[in-house]
Amino acid sequence: MKESVQQDATLSLSVGQAYVAPDRRYHRSSMSVRIPEQPLLGCKGVSAVISDSTSRNSIAKQAGDLSVRGFLADYYSTPEHWDIKTSATRVLYALNSWCFSQSRHVAGGSYIASLSAMVFRGSEAHLFHMGDTLVFRLRGAEFEQLSRDHVTDLGGYRYPSRALGMDASIDIDYIKTPLKQGDLFLFTTRAVGGTLMPSDYVQLIRQDASNLDAACERLCDEAQARAQERGYAGSAFCFQLLRVDQLPEEESDEPGKVYGDLPVPPELEAGDRLDGLEVQEVLSRTAQSRVYRVHDVHGGREMVMKAPSPELSSRNAYLEHFLLQQWVVERVNSPFVAKVMEASRPRRYLYYLMRYIDGERLSDWARRHPQASLSQRLDIARQLGKAVQALHRRDLLHQQIHPDNVLIDSHGQVVLADFSACRLREGDGHKRSRELARQLGLTEHSAPEYALDDDVGRRSDQYALASTIYWLLTGQLPYELPPHQLRGHTDLERLSYRSARIANPEVNPDLDKALRRALDPQRALRFRRLSEFLVTLREPKEEARRRTSPRVFREPANFWQGIAGILLVLLVLSWLLR
Repeated sequence: MKESVQQDATLSLSVGQAYVAPDRRYHRSSMSVRIPEQPLLGCKGVSAVISDSTSRNSIAKQAGDLSVRGFLADYYSTPEHWDIKTSATRVLYALNSWCFSQSRHVAGGSYIASLSAMVFRGSEAHLFHMGDTLVFRLRGAEFEQLSRDHVTDLGGYRYPSRALGMDASIDIDYIKTPLKQGDLFLFTTRAVGGTLMPSDYVQLIRQDASNLDAACERLCDEAQARAQERGYAGSAFCFQLLRVDQLPEEESDEPGKVYGDLPVPPELEAGDRLDGLEVQEVLSRTAQSRVYRVHDVHGGREMVMKAPSPELSSRNAYLEHFLLQQWVVERVNSPFVAKVMEASRPRRYLYYLMRYIDGERLSDWARRHPQASLSQRLDIARQLGKAVQALHRRDLLHQQIHPDNVLIDSHGQVVLADFSACRLREGDGHKRSRELARQLGLTEHSAPEYALDDDVGRRSDQYALASTIYWLLTGQLPYELPPHQLRGHTDLERLSYRSARIANPEVNPDLDKALRRALDPQRALRFRRLSEFLVTLREPKEEARRRTSPRVFREPANFWQGIAGILLVLLVLSWLLR
């Protein structure tokens, strides 16, 4: 590879790389450096990443490549107002959850990989490390390992521990270190263990430090030669070097402490303007937020603006989550989930924009269409189920599924909105997710575990979805005592499911049985996967058969009577023709 040099007013870096794999089967490492354009360069910096899976992993190459690409793509998609630590850790938590969940569907392999990512911005470097990849710093004659080795010995083999995708939760090493002009950072993998000594690294790099690609090639050649001497078969090596050529003369301002320096917008009314956005209508005012329908004066677009409530301007924890809402929704690509829109002008206040849906809430639709058919209601239920599935695929919990958060446009398209309580899945029983949902307020469709301080998860969303569908089909709630009013686990015994067929005889027994299971007060007894519940929302095959088959064949008795009639006619004809 050719040496890549980036010159910027804030930071100048040189990059070199080299990789050698005697056999494609041993290709399990991945590395990359991304130097973005402004303004991302100023607020997010330069990222260098290296990843490595194990040789016994059948999808080692995919695991390494995916972790590197995933980090770089998602890190530079985080809000500009997040600081580097917040951005990187949020991305790694999300990436870990996805890798862990996907590994369960792979036979003979997994998306487990060690990963080290370093972000260079201003006069500081931020290192995020998991597993056993190696990061060294060469400063003058001092050669220091910055990363920690997380390994486990099993049967004579050393396996990485605390690696990406290994567990539902993840522990990330974080180091912030000041930069000095001339600093060299070396990224490599555990495969180099037993080949090169610290003095070898220094000597090979210093032979011609002006050409980093050549230095990486020398490291590869020497490591390969040492491996062959020791009888290592098929060893693959990769090296990545970054050199700090120039530091900024003055330290640039940090682009925000989680929520940035942007102020919370004041109370707005119809006709007010903010950042080129004219308020057309106030859609919602709650204790936590304000929602407005706005018109982009410059772009001509109709959008929805969501901003924190002015009285919450000093509640930093909520403002941190407010910006998280925008990021998590940007990760979801589904026609059934509201989309975040880019502003046409720089923002001077704290808010985010979403596509405007010309429609009505599900609660209003149900009041206006009391005679809607079962087929129409099931179609809405299926679309809503697909919206929840889209969130779960990105390891997100919605936590606020109820009729007022579901929109239906003029074409019957369902869109799930309001992500005030939406959070990434976590490995601590989702304690923080549960606390956020309770802070924002539980509804009559919330699962019992929220009121009882039990663990919450995807099946909690399943309950809320099933409760909303039950209400859509019957106009009632499945339990006389709303679960969000429970005071203790003994109250669970008072929850007695009311069959949906009592309120709506059109609901078939199979669908009623599925609703009962999805609405079980005990989270563990609900459907293991949401897809299992959604299958039951299809229109019954028996009904479809009845609509397409002749009336005489719809009932078994009619069928056999028809056969007997035909045989009688044939018998009479055979008797007359004798």
